[in-house]
Amino acid sequence: MNAEAEIRRARWRVSLLVGAAITLVIAFVGGIAYLVMAQAQQTQVARELRYNARYGVPDVAPRCAWVFVLENGVLDQGVLAVPAGFPLRPDLDSVVSSGVQVERSVSANGTEYEVLTAPGANGTTVQAVFDLRYQLADRRHLLLALGIAQAAGLLVAALIGFGVSRRAVGPLAEALARQRRFVTDASHELRTPIARAHLRAQLLAAAVPDAQRGNLDALARSIRGLADVVDDLLQSSQLGAFEGRPVDLADVAEAAVVGETERAAQRQITVSLDHPGHPLVVSGVETALRRAVDELLANAVRHTPEGGRISVSVAAVSGVVELAVTDTGSGFEPREAEGLFERFRGGEGGFGLGLALVREVVAGHGGTVEAVGRPGAGARFTLRVPLAAQAGSGVPWSSGSPAAHRTELV
Repeated sequence: MNAEAEIRRARWRVSLLVGAAITLVIAFVGGIAYLVMAQAQQTQVARELRYNARYGVPDVAPRCAWVFVLENGVLDQGVLAVPAGFPLRPDLDSVVSSGVQVERSVSANGTEYEVLTAPGANGTTVQAVFDLRYQLADRRHLLLALGIAQAAGLLVAALIGFGVSRRAVGPLAEALARQRRFVTDASHELRTPIARAHLRAQLLAAAVPDAQRGNLDALARSIRGLADVVDDLLQSSQLGAFEGRPVDLADVAEAAVVGETERAAQRQITVSLDHPGHPLVVSGVETALRRAVDELLANAVRHTPEGGRISVSVAAVSGVVELAVTDTGSGFEPREAEGLFERFRGGEGGFGLGLALVREVVAGHGGTVEAVGRPGAGARFTLRVPLAAQAGSGVPWSSGSPAAHRTELV
């Protein structure tokens, strides 16, 4: 996984968290201010309505308020213009018949009104109407001010968050930079002695009898593998990520099976390989993927008793290449499945550090790896890596002969 990308993501996360915190504070304070203002206005309007219903008379009510008086069936609404739709005669009739006051909100004429209809003095019925247009305008102005403050707060929060994130993530970036420098220097120092050892192993293999040449060839291959590890370490220490290249996972699986043939034969373990017989190409680093598959197969051999079976299958499933290694070995408790891929936590079976490296390799290629097993019933490890697309097309690259291929080795 690209360390620089991780640092950038960490900075963005810190910035977003700081920005969200400041934004929530502004929103909370603004919400409280709006609620307090709205409640104060509502209380004032209710007080005005009660006062007008008790003491008000037509044409003498305060601005934005009207009073209507019904006495002996005659309605007195004064001579001033009143809003369309008022008075509310059904409310007046209801109070006359029941003697219980009625209070309601009415939306009309592009604004809102609060209306209180109540019994008045000397057998009258009074209806007080209050126009809320000015109160509503005040609320809109407050919301606009809060919106402007929120936008300004977001900008300030972004700047503060960026500054905080640089300070918070700075030590991590420095530590990763030092790690990269160390890996780069160590890799450069190791390449020369490894190359010399590989060359001497090849020279010795050419000079010894045929009976011993096989062991020296195996030694040379091991040294070559060590050189591949050092090359990958050197590449991973660079600022950019690995440059993905087409890798045929079917070939990788076949090479892994061939590499474990001798050790499996010594323990009388049968190893079988199933793949579709055509390339299953992913984009990535071949040496890293080879080591991941090698580790899965080596892990299966370590935990499979003599006379057991190991099957390796490769197939394209829903846009990914799925490579599964299934064994008849000791298995593990289902609750330990996730812990198998943690460093130095392998459960009772002692799976070790290798599976942690497998997960890192697969995750670096945009894939996943999972383990399923039961004690005494074997285990199944499955890695999934996205299929690569053919150059110039968006079609996954898995073309070729459709004939399936099965190999069984003892």
